[in-house]
Amino acid sequence: MSRCLRTLFVLALTLAAASAAFAVPPKPVLPKQFDGWQQQESSVNADPAAADQTNAPVLKEYGFEYLEKASYTRDDGRKLTIKAAVFDDASGAYGAFTYYKIPEMLNEKIGAQASSLNNRVLFYQGNTLVDAVFDRLSVMSAAELRELSSTLPMPEGNARNLPSLPTYLPKDSYEKNTAKYIMGPVTLDRVGSPLPTPLVDFKSGAEVVIGKYSAQAGDATLMLISYPTPQIAADRLKQIEALHQPAQQQGSASMIDVAPFFDRRTGPIVVVAAGPISLNEAKSLLGSVSYDADVTWNENTYVTKKDNLANLLFNVILLCGIVVGCALIGGLAFGGFRILIKRFFPDTVFDRPEAIEIISLHLEEGVQRTPGSGK
Repeated sequence: MSRCLRTLFVLALTLAAASAAFAVPPKPVLPKQFDGWQQQESSVNADPAAADQTNAPVLKEYGFEYLEKASYTRDDGRKLTIKAAVFDDASGAYGAFTYYKIPEMLNEKIGAQASSLNNRVLFYQGNTLVDAVFDRLSVMSAAELRELSSTLPMPEGNARNLPSLPTYLPKDSYEKNTAKYIMGPVTLDRVGSPLPTPLVDFKSGAEVVIGKYSAQAGDATLMLISYPTPQIAADRLKQIEALHQPAQQQGSASMIDVAPFFDRRTGPIVVVAAGPISLNEAKSLLGSVSYDADVTWNENTYVTKKDNLANLLFNVILLCGIVVGCALIGGLAFGGFRILIKRFFPDTVFDRPEAIEIISLHLEEGVQRTPGSGK
């Protein structure tokens, strides 16, 4: 029996090694050249630690697939180093972009979204997050990266859709570049949360976005937690309030009662405001988040034969031609039939003498002329 188990174990290892040997390597996404930049060397690595050893678990939560690192040079001697991280979908690339973006960065118009600080530019396009570092900048650096973003491949289907939850963050009093889109507990712990991670319950399909807002007494934190259904959100809100109220009554120092704490639910979204914020400010901030259910009706983006006006006119003309043709064929058939019958059966079916007699009055015979009258 043990010999059989050893044989099966060796076979399994052989199959695993064979599958690894024949595995399709990741496809590079960075071009060999773009806008005057020539690629010198490139490497692909599927280990998230190669992209960021410290935040490798965070990258896994965002759906990291592989990293491509390449170096570029120009004829004028400038150098550029690019790291392109490819994720499962656009949501992962967007989430990683918000995680690495810091408030000191300046917003740029490159790809879907971009931020820069000194000679470093961070942007994402589709499901690819690009971190570009120039040895020295020029007035055309942004335009060159826009050319690069246009060459990056886009995911297909729903993988190119961005999350809708960040769009619910209010714009008033928002502190720029502080929004963080979060897809897992490790990331939530690292960005800081007014709620304990187990209370959010990512296993139920939650997604989170956190932003900083200016208040009179300091910076407040607004946290939006989206769940698959309003029922799950209502249950989560009850648990949040049940945990928060006893902590306030007992005066214990927990993670969620070190500062004023307010919450509400709108549809499947639980909204939490925490930090040095007054009751009126919290009500205004929470009230500015309102879930709006969007009903999407998917229709064809092309014109079908049924909806094509030219096709309708063609069919109308065709129908008229068919009607005219049927009328001609019917007339010829009826006329030909009469001719044939008259030829083979003359004066029998058609043009019979007794059927075509004409009544004649012979009025001229009853008129008598008067001599000399001239009439």
